[in-house]
Amino acid sequence: MMKVKMIEKRQNGVCLFELQNDEIKVITSNLGCHILSVFTKDRDGNYGDVVLGYQDVEDCHKDDKFLGCIIGRVANRIANGEFQLNGKTYKLAVNSGPNTLHGGINGFNQKIFNYEILEDGIRFIYLSPDMEEGFPGSLYLKIVYRLSGNELKMEYEAMTDQDTLINIANHSYFNLNGHESGSIEGQVLQIFADAYTPVVDSSAIPTGEIASVEGTPMDFRTEKQIGQDIRADFEQLHFTGGYDHNYVLGRPGEKKIMANAYCRESGIALEAETDCCGVQFYAGNFIGEQTGKGGASYHDRSAFCLESQFYPNAVNEPDFPSPVVKAGDTYHTETSYRFYLR
Repeated sequence: MMKVKMIEKRQNGVCLFELQNDEIKVITSNLGCHILSVFTKDRDGNYGDVVLGYQDVEDCHKDDKFLGCIIGRVANRIANGEFQLNGKTYKLAVNSGPNTLHGGINGFNQKIFNYEILEDGIRFIYLSPDMEEGFPGSLYLKIVYRLSGNELKMEYEAMTDQDTLINIANHSYFNLNGHESGSIEGQVLQIFADAYTPVVDSSAIPTGEIASVEGTPMDFRTEKQIGQDIRADFEQLHFTGGYDHNYVLGRPGEKKIMANAYCRESGIALEAETDCCGVQFYAGNFIGEQTGKGGASYHDRSAFCLESQFYPNAVNEPDFPSPVVKAGDTYHTETSYRFYLR
């Protein structure tokens, strides 16, 4: 039986919601559309929480790791915090050296969204004003989380009154042995991508090249442990302290399975599907020492992310699929995470 209910409402407008059916339970908030918890059954029938998060959602205001939130207006990186559109140069808020990361200093992860409770989930709504964080156009954004059986579905839709950039992603950190269980290096991952976008250096800005994964540690076409090659003597891994790269999935709008992951200890597996053209695989290289829910200790590689999106810095790379949305057009993408046992 499907249940959706508000479980907390604070004076500052921050609310917490519980979405639950017979398979999974999700705790979310209208603050940054955070996914605070995802409970699913292990092979022994016990429910465990498989995403990292803080005890209090409002700790996100000091969170530079983006645990579980929606990121935008543009997920990932924009080189030198600027881009050109219709002959005009736009300067953005920069928050990662000279670059813009995940929407800027005060991105969507910090915003309080309006909400509508649905029969099978919840819809979050936000109006981003013209030039917020430097992006042109007023943007009307809808984020929907739905449960269907053992699947968490995410739908992102936006409309704009000016040509602008839109690239929305969820930044959940997964640990399929439980959020408090430590390293994910022994968990198994498969990414259905023949190519990735190499980066220039530790800034993680792509070179513009689309490179084959063949014969490199970047190859996850056949499932392998995340830690198997993570310390390989390979320049791309040196740049980013491990995996933090965009994988090339195909054309925008085409649904495809982007990845499978599996934990032998718990028996929990994850199948991730999207209609986005890329997925950023991040192995949690820079989580650092964090205190999470229930006093859990998080550290580097305590979780991994599969962020479906346009390629990083796509607006400045003419050969990458474009994140530009024209005035009056509708941006729409869908990503789902299905949890099961194997």
